[in-house]
Amino acid sequence: MFDTVLVANRGEIAVRVIRTLRALGVRSVAVFSDADADARHVREADTAVRIGPAPAAESYLSVRRLLEAAARTGAQAVHPGYGFLAENADFARACTDAGLVFIGPTAESIALMGDKIRAKETVKAAGVPVVPGGRDPELAEAARELGAPVLLKPSAGGGGKGMRLVRDLSLLEEEISAARREARASFGDDTLLVERWVDRPRHIEIQVLADGHGNVIHLGERECSLQRRHQKIIEEAPSVLLDEGTRASMGEAAVQAARSCGYRGAGTVEFIVPGSDPSSYYFMEMNTRLQVEHPVTELITGLDLVEWQLRVAAGEQLPYEQADIRLTGHAVEARVCAEDPARGFLPSGGTVLRLHEPQGDGIRTDSGLSEGTEIGSLYDPMLSKVIAYGPDRATAIRKLRAALAETVTLGVPTNAGFLRRLLAHPAVVAGELDTGLVEREVDGLVPDEVPAEIYAAAALLRHAALAPAPGAGWADPFAAVDGWRLGGERAWTPHHLRVPGHEPVTVSVRSTPDGGTELLLDDADKPLRGSGGPPPRPSADHRFTFRLDGLSHTFAALPDGTWLGRDGDAWHVRDHDPVAAALTGTAHSGADSLTAPMPGTVTVVKVAVGDEVTAGQSLLVVEAMKMEHVISAPHAGTVAELDVTPGTTVAMDQVLAVIAPHEEVAQ
Repeated sequence: MFDTVLVANRGEIAVRVIRTLRALGVRSVAVFSDADADARHVREADTAVRIGPAPAAESYLSVRRLLEAAARTGAQAVHPGYGFLAENADFARACTDAGLVFIGPTAESIALMGDKIRAKETVKAAGVPVVPGGRDPELAEAARELGAPVLLKPSAGGGGKGMRLVRDLSLLEEEISAARREARASFGDDTLLVERWVDRPRHIEIQVLADGHGNVIHLGERECSLQRRHQKIIEEAPSVLLDEGTRASMGEAAVQAARSCGYRGAGTVEFIVPGSDPSSYYFMEMNTRLQVEHPVTELITGLDLVEWQLRVAAGEQLPYEQADIRLTGHAVEARVCAEDPARGFLPSGGTVLRLHEPQGDGIRTDSGLSEGTEIGSLYDPMLSKVIAYGPDRATAIRKLRAALAETVTLGVPTNAGFLRRLLAHPAVVAGELDTGLVEREVDGLVPDEVPAEIYAAAALLRHAALAPAPGAGWADPFAAVDGWRLGGERAWTPHHLRVPGHEPVTVSVRSTPDGGTELLLDDADKPLRGSGGPPPRPSADHRFTFRLDGLSHTFAALPDGTWLGRDGDAWHVRDHDPVAAALTGTAHSGADSLTAPMPGTVTVVKVAVGDEVTAGQSLLVVEAMKMEHVISAPHAGTVAELDVTPGTTVAMDQVLAVIAPHEEVAQ
């Protein structure tokens, strides 16, 4: 076994690998960019090395700097995690040339399976069924021969990036051109392949494990059909779709695929499976690395896959034969990402101000977070994974929903609440899954409105903060905020609030003669009765409970009421100044103002102040977490203000430009 291993990654996966290294008594070396100097993976490693500025190209993607870090710290091997350089054949080869062990397959295996066209040809020759399709240069002809619908895919790609579904062949040439642009931008290679599209398919993958002595086994399957924009969000093992015969057949096909490229280490063979006929499965691709969803396999097999990656890389032989592998119980994983479902799943960001991640009793959270972590726009949006294990599928899903309800990341909007609602969807509960399910049902899984109790809680917390803390000593009675007035009804104290993406709300609070509290939301017909006594305050563990018209509500909360969380959801409740909004005019508060939909970087500016624009015209591009968002003109008019240039870093809701309508300019 190695003495020292460098982990060439960051965040959740780096923490995960370091955990196993520690358990094996192996010294861990973390690497970090300037943006990650105080990150959790840096603190948990035995040694950490700065490798450059924040942009990944100058740090985590710099082969030279990673190899220098390994040399400086005496590392004998490099674990690439996933993402960044994990499936980069040149990096694997560079490690070997530098005398380091790359903990993964050979560079030749990575290159072969990283080329989707060569990969399909190789496994097909080994007897593995593949999706009917074609490739460049006869791409268009092959697509027309297959007939609509067809799927265009970058040959060099992965992770769903650049894929385009074509249902109307009259648009084929246009879609091919667009797919080439995306492939070139994402992977530096615009080579495409086309495959027959399987309607309502299921995405099922097989985990394989191979040593350097010719032994290859599989560890069962994972169901990865719950996806959004071709990105997996919920994974489970085993799949309810497969019977023992189909499982054995797919497992053997995966083993043959691994053998066909001389595979070594942990890898995953992905299949597309028609839900109506599970026996008709087709090879899609092989991921030559550890998968994000590997924990569900670990929980049902009892094997630590990172440990076996290390042992195989160190030259050990697998002590298992296929008959030794048993799948016990059921496991389900949810990927918690920095994105805001209420704003169209745009990337989010901020500082983690309050964090609670569940562990124990069949629950495991793999995370790179800690309180104070800054979530920026430079790296992948996945923050953590919550995994539940139970004796059966229903128990595992129920545990995962409960764990997501406990998950708190105040300061950074996430998709945890959305995932919890998805797990309760009748089709998910019944196991009737396909890769299009989430997109079809997404609107019903994202609430349209902010619950009234959120505004009530935020107002109560703000109101309590105005009063002296209990035990603070003498307080000026004329500074009290109980609304008392000489000889009259107690006055209301208004709190003007706004949750981004929603209209402002005013919540007025006053004390009642019997010592209780009343709240009035936006001039409602009658006030709501709050808790008895003065407005409550959060407890030491940031839990905040209050009653509203006899119904008790409990949240995770910051003392100032700016962030509230419940059941995996979180709300950023900001103060709203109606006077300031009125003074700035409609341009900054209405439809004329163009604001940043997410924290990120302005990459393109296509207009200047004074330019005439048309409705829907593309004006700017904001990029965050590998996602581009085009900012378009809300109506025809003139660019009255432009507050950014290419390279400007912007916060969510920051004003970028103001478009004055033509009639306003005429005045």
